[in-house]
Parts: sequence; structure tokens; C-alpha cells
Amino acid sequence: MTQHYYRLDVERTRAALDGLDMCTYRRVGNTIKDSVYAQIIWAIDALGWTKMFAYRKSPYEIILKKTGQRILFRGADDPAKSKSIKLNHGYFKFLWFEELTEFRSPEDIRSIKQSVFRGVRRGVTYYSYNPPKTANTWVTNALLEKGHTERLVHHSTYLDVPPEWLNESFIALAETVKNTNERAYRNEYLGEITGTGGQVFDNLEIREITDDEIKTFGRFYNGLDFGFAVDPDAFVRVAFVPNARKLYIIDEYYSSHTPAETLKRNVAALAGRELVTCDNADPRMIAELRSGGLNVIAAKKGSGSRDHGYRWLQNLGAIVADPKRTPNAVRELQAYEYLRDKNDNFCAAYPDGNDHCLTGDTIVNTTDGDIRIDQLVGKTGTVYCYDERSEQAATACFFDVRQTGVEAIFEIELEDGRTIKASGGHPILTRHGWVLARDLTERDEILEVQI
Repeated sequence: MTQHYYRLDVERTRAALDGLDMCTYRRVGNTIKDSVYAQIIWAIDALGWTKMFAYRKSPYEIILKKTGQRILFRGADDPAKSKSIKLNHGYFKFLWFEELTEFRSPEDIRSIKQSVFRGVRRGVTYYSYNPPKTANTWVTNALLEKGHTERLVHHSTYLDVPPEWLNESFIALAETVKNTNERAYRNEYLGEITGTGGQVFDNLEIREITDDEIKTFGRFYNGLDFGFAVDPDAFVRVAFVPNARKLYIIDEYYSSHTPAETLKRNVAALAGRELVTCDNADPRMIAELRSGGLNVIAAKKGSGSRDHGYRWLQNLGAIVADPKRTPNAVRELQAYEYLRDKNDNFCAAYPDGNDHCLTGDTIVNTTDGDIRIDQLVGKTGTVYCYDERSEQAATACFFDVRQTGVEAIFEIELEDGRTIKASGGHPILTRHGWVLARDLTERDEILEVQI
């Protein structure tokens, strides 16, 4: 119910629109009439421009009479249909995605943009949406990405617009929700990401951390988690203020499939000679970093260490993170929610973050023979695996095998009749690289390690 309103300079807008056309998309085509089409007609009327335009409903179009420029309205029920969209004269300069969170994926958005802006040197795209409750959505993740130097983010609420634009019942309902369901009010009317009530870290404080503030910190701590398959190598630099019991996350480096030299260079740029505690699952990488002059040690892990770490973070006065300095850390902390049972109710179990799951009957090739994964819970040992660097079979230690919860399972059938059952986010190594289980197609060829 958070809406985006803009005041326009009439003459400047007329000049800017001269010779340009616009295409507006909703996820489902049958929602156009009572949403974007009606909204633009309302805005035209509010500006006093009603007589300047002609209006069509089959298909939905608004045409500027003087120049013939058009605003087209389309549904993205099948993004591939956008490949046929074109104008007899001119080109599309503006593209608007309304209710962006309803779209299935960034791939759908990219497909539409490629079609609409074909041959256009610099198109302008508008995204409007009500922020979702949880940060664990592709829209929120895309918003936090670094590197978008030309992106302008505008946040407005019903409190920012003239009251006459709203009816009395809307305002009355907003006040009722404010008094009866504060979390819903913050999300639906103020546009805040409030979570679903199952967040693990409800002491998260998202705000700017200034350079002057960082200068007051006495000591810094550094952590490095090595990536696997589609998971990134993740480095964070933090400061802890004991008196206030606050943890400040001030720097990060995230990258997938990072060469050792690149990882050393980027970690050194942030940590210098400060101590870096690393994931102990890759002793060889730790040795390489140490040989490159980094002050690194392996983390000590034991039974229950992960849960102990979660509880320690939950008991802090605040976890302070800057969305510009550390967008990936912010995204992950916001997205952490307790596991749900088969009835979709939260249960008292922590999430596994970006860990990926196999069903209990999956056979694991260990050096002690082929063993079901559910029989390895709580044990350590050695498994046969594939070394991507040497492109040969190898062995590696396994540990911390545990049941993680209930998830939707994908069953992948191989040509010889064998099957693999895994969660949708589990990476599968193919001849063209790692592919998530949910994204595999019949054209993918899965690699099999010959021991």
C-alpha cells in the first residue's frame, strides 16, 4: 500500500517526452485495466492534460494526439512475447515495471528489457513496488547490489503526499493498522522490510556507519568463509564495542570461484596484517593465503559451535550493518529466519544459511565404502570428491553432517536410471559448470567422478 508519487514540471516534461514512447508492464495482463492504466489516466487528469490524449482499451494504449507518441501496456504472463513488441515510428525510451515484486525473476525482467530497448542507446527503466516483508527476495537482493552508479532509489509513503490525494477510509484504515498491528503498518504503509516474525536476528540495525565512527573503534576482527560451487567466498571485517554490546559490520568482500591470488589481494586490501580467522574446511587455501603474507588461522569448530554463535549474536545489544558498505551481509542477516515445519509454522531450529541439502537416502562415496548420508550424522571421515583446480578425483574431510529441516525436493533422473534427490538450491556439477538442482534441464550433462 506504499505508493510512489511525483510532482512534474509540465513544460519540462512535455519537452522531455517529445519523440519518445513508453511501455508499461504488469506481471499479469488482466491487472492492467484497474492498475497502471487507471493510474496514468488519473495522473494525466491531475495535471490538466486530459484533452491532449486519446485512450484505447484493445489493446490498452494512451496516445499523445499532437505527436502520436504512445504509452503501451503489456502483461508479462509470457516474457517471450515481448520479443515481438515494436513501434512503426520512433523507439521506446521509457520502460516501467509496476509491482516489481510480482515478477518471477530478474531473468524475466532482463528478457523484456532486451526486447523493448533493442536498438536504443540509453533507455530509462522505472521499477515501482511495495517492499516485501522479508529481505529474502530477488528484488531486495538486486536493490542492495553494488556497482549501479546511475540508479536512483526513491522511497515515499502515504504521509508524503497531499491528503486530498487519499480518501478518508484509506487514512482511517492506516491508523487502525498502526494501532493494532505495528509490524504490518511499518511494512504495508511505511514500506519497511519487517520480516515475517520468524527472523533469527531481530536486533539488526541497518544504517550508515561513518568514517568518523569507525575511527573510534579500538579493535577489528576479520573472518573468511571459503565458497563452494555456487556459494561465494565471503570476507567480513567487524568491530565489537563491549560496553554497548554492539557488533559493527564495516567491510566485506564477496566473490564466487575466486582465484587464490585474487582472494589474497582483496583480503589483504581490507585486513592488512590484522588476524583473519578462516573456514577450517580448506587447509590448503589457508596455507596459500599464509604463504602470500596474510596473517590467517583456521577457525575452531566443535559440536554446537554454530548454534552457540547464533545465540551470541542474538544476545547483542545490536548488530549494526551499513547497506552501502556491506550489502551482502545485510541481505543474509535480514533473510535469516527460523526453519519451518511441514505445516509452514516456525520451529525452534536455526537455518543453515546457504548450505544445501540431500535426502537421507543419498549414497556418499567415502573411503570406508558407500554409506547413506543419514548414517553419517554426527560423524567425521573422508570422502571422494572432485578437485576443480586439478580436474581430478581427490579426497577431502567431511564433518558437521546433520538433519537440517523440511524442504521441497527435486528428483533428477540420469540416463542410466539412477536418481539424485536434492533441495532446489543444491549445486550440481555439469560440463558447463555448477547448476542449481532446480535449474537443471535435459540438455545439462552431469559430471561423474571416476575413482
